[in-house]
Amino acid sequence: MHQKAANVAIVVSGGVTLFEFGVAMDVFGLDRSAAYGVPWYTAKACSLGGRAVSTDSGLSLGRLSGFDALRTADTVIVAPTDAVTPPPQRLLSELRAAHRRGARLVSLCNGAAVLAATGLLDGRHATTHWEDCAEFAAQYPLVQLDPGVLYVDDGDILTAAGSAACIDLCLHIVRSDYGSEIAARVARELVVPPFREGGQAQFIETPLPRLDPGDPFLEVLAWAQGHLAAPITIAELARRAAMSQRNFARRFQESFGVTPYQWILRQRLQLARRLLETSDLSIDAVADASGFVTAANLRARFTEDLQTTPSAYRRIFRGESEEAVAA
Repeated sequence: MHQKAANVAIVVSGGVTLFEFGVAMDVFGLDRSAAYGVPWYTAKACSLGGRAVSTDSGLSLGRLSGFDALRTADTVIVAPTDAVTPPPQRLLSELRAAHRRGARLVSLCNGAAVLAATGLLDGRHATTHWEDCAEFAAQYPLVQLDPGVLYVDDGDILTAAGSAACIDLCLHIVRSDYGSEIAARVARELVVPPFREGGQAQFIETPLPRLDPGDPFLEVLAWAQGHLAAPITIAELARRAAMSQRNFARRFQESFGVTPYQWILRQRLQLARRLLETSDLSIDAVADASGFVTAANLRARFTEDLQTTPSAYRRIFRGESEEAVAA
């Protein structure tokens, strides 16, 4: 086991998001020593002064430890919050002190902003939830932020993107401390895939603005989504919107923040993902049905946008073995 892993302090504050906090407590706070035959982590939830805090769902967490728990913790996890308040200076000081004595620091979701506020992330790689990346980058320009990954292991500081990526990072920590077999047992208990690479992209859906019934783009987008397997040209989209190609492209960019070509690629990628998740179509058939034409084109798009392959994506979301996918 990692020599600096046994005692875990999970930092919570008002508005702590219950899902991510629950993930950390489930992985590190549930004593598995008897079941697994190895000494397990001892986890404490802590807050400023040990005060009770409310969660994002309105529940209250009481009987918490104070920040002095950070002084004996080997791993300190900063849980995210939906509250827009600066972290207390006492917490920042305790985190810096914990880092100086060699503790492993971990942030879940937007908890990365707390680590960034300490200055400890300056010049280092990190990630956070994709929705917070623009604001984070503006506020902490010295951090080498990577918005396209699930988590970042930068040695003694680890950061996760949002929600399910926090499970991935927690399992990665267990794997680092105990090995793949123990991490796989925890994953089976949580009923999640046992392993997703940190470098794999956050599976980000890009929602479009809600369109009014009379919007000229409404019928065009509906038509395009129904014809993704066929060649789609800007000229055809512009004709259906009764606009010139130049005017159509300009207004589309203004409305959606992407070019028509980029939007079509995203729609095709989302269709391919849905087919991989829910159908038994071969990779070639998925490529054809989603408009990428060839499996090579589909693989190239997955590699560029998601940093994974169609086969690996299907395996993750359907829980299949490599042999089953290859069959």
